[in-house]
Amino acid sequence: MNPQPLLSINDLSVRFSTPKGFIHAVRGIDLVIHRKEILALVGASGSGKTATAMSIPRLLPGNALPPEGCVEFNGKNLLTIPESEMRNIRGNRISTIFQDPANSLNPLHTIGEQVAEVITRHRRSGRREVMERAAELFDIAGLPEAKSRMGDYPHTFSGGQRQRVMIAIALANDPELLIADEPTTSLDVAVQAQILDLLKDIQSRTRMSILFITHDLGIVERIADRVAVMKAGKIVETGTAGDILRNPKHSYTKRLVMAGYGEMPPDFAPDAPVIMAAENLSVDFPVKKGFFRKEHTSAVKDVSIVIRRGQTVGIVGESGSGKTTLCMALLRLEKNKGNIFFNGNAINDLSPKAVRQMRCYYQPVFQDSSGALNPAMAVEEIIGEGLRLHYPEMRRDRLRGATIAALRDVGLPAQMLDRLPHELSGGQRQRVALARALALRPKLIILDEPTASLDRFVQTQLVELLRNLQKAYGMAYLFISHDMKIVRALSHYIYVMRQGQIIEHGPAKEIFGKESEETGYERKTA
Repeated sequence: MNPQPLLSINDLSVRFSTPKGFIHAVRGIDLVIHRKEILALVGASGSGKTATAMSIPRLLPGNALPPEGCVEFNGKNLLTIPESEMRNIRGNRISTIFQDPANSLNPLHTIGEQVAEVITRHRRSGRREVMERAAELFDIAGLPEAKSRMGDYPHTFSGGQRQRVMIAIALANDPELLIADEPTTSLDVAVQAQILDLLKDIQSRTRMSILFITHDLGIVERIADRVAVMKAGKIVETGTAGDILRNPKHSYTKRLVMAGYGEMPPDFAPDAPVIMAAENLSVDFPVKKGFFRKEHTSAVKDVSIVIRRGQTVGIVGESGSGKTTLCMALLRLEKNKGNIFFNGNAINDLSPKAVRQMRCYYQPVFQDSSGALNPAMAVEEIIGEGLRLHYPEMRRDRLRGATIAALRDVGLPAQMLDRLPHELSGGQRQRVALARALALRPKLIILDEPTASLDRFVQTQLVELLRNLQKAYGMAYLFISHDMKIVRALSHYIYVMRQGQIIEHGPAKEIFGKESEETGYERKTA
């Protein structure tokens, strides 16, 4: 390697201003990224990984104080150069891929326009040349049918495809450094592997450096040359990927390496009462074909499932397999054909008002807790919202007591009642979302990828919490996920989905105990 590093971070400190004072997110760290290497920065949520990474291109949020220290890139301190000079570096010599491509891409512009904008901002090129370069970038990023889809909008692509669009944008000007901030967190294991292989291949061909932010040590082993481990704003250990994973020195690194979800749940009584069932459930979406013509595509095709009282049913499958659409149909939040039964009663033909009244008995917890919680409401209002809606006669003191009880059920103190969602960590927000559902004492909770954006420590805590709550209250769970390790730790019964259909189902011990030639899913992801 060139002895002169591409990027050198010296004594970097980052603080954020909040109504309750300052938060010291990064505490005097030193870090080096060599030319042509992939450095993984790992740690739990709140350890300071993203604050460190976003200090480099100066993209910290508005409540951040100016970073202290030195971030030297090719001999220049990025923290002191003028903003006009920084704009020439940002998106040109240093590019960033963010965690959530759905929020990073402009929904009003086509993907071709968004790549073209990055190119023309830094280069003088004709329209034809720019669009040819955009098509080339989409091909490099592995986006299928790239040329024919240049005029499509982000919402028409799957999560994995949107992340490929983000990669194409990041590569537009051949950067020397690529910052990838949790780019595979919300993707299923198969798509995640494709994206990692793609980044590794691009890096080897272009010889750029990559700073890869993650909380998943399995990813580290697959992609990184070196690893830096962060805890509470400090770097506690650095080394090669092999040394860190097989011979960790620091106690915190050892905990990261050893974190797991425990054994499979005990056997479940197959004759327990049915709490929810779907028969021949189908969901179709219109697809525009030309200016006047529309066709329909089936997102869910003739699906039948059964959920019993106190049981956890896992639904697994790759991105786009129909898992979330099935969840939305069961909640009557998506139009569907077929039959849905709750407690033996058909709910398909119920009026919207009757459905709202019944929803106190089955509650959802969604993947994106930051999007599911009202940013203008305090935790007390969020948790109590369902209680106020379904029990308007409840006295204020009883309402507050039920809210505090739900908060304590999920392991959070009553002192958090007056906090807003943005003041909470990802794990805390997901616990608040769970508390909101739990406050109504439902018979069933539908959990759609509730652990996808959480680090391994917080995932482990949430799995244990769900087990304890089920044991205490006898609730059933419908647990939708692409993480087979978590599904294995929680589920009594498994349904495997592909292309909108159930292609395999059975007790969890049977599904995990065999390698189905029909699905291949367990073999790829376990």
